[in-house]
Amino acid sequence: MRNYRNLLVWEKAHRLTLSIYKSTATFPGEERFGLTSQMRRAAASIPANLAEGCGRRSDKEMARFVQIAMGSGAELSYHTLLARDLNFLDAKTHERLEADWE
Repeated sequence: MRNYRNLLVWEKAHRLTLSIYKSTATFPGEERFGLTSQMRRAAASIPANLAEGCGRRSDKEMARFVQIAMGSGAELSYHTLLARDLNFLDAKTHERLEADWE
């Protein structure tokens, strides 16, 4: 079993998740169960899947969970773009969040 906390990618994903939670705190209340929830779940899914993959027995299983994490990252990327275009995120915050997963 690998220790996910030793992975730089997990650490970056965790920091991104914290940033997403902070950034979505100011979204309109009617988005609580909509975009706010979607963004937070997609963000948290990235480090969670990396951690779960580390707990698996084989490299093949680890690779599967990395793929799932990558899919969540793509989903989150779209959600941040949508939030920017809906004026829930300003352009500077959007750019910062996008830079967080490069």
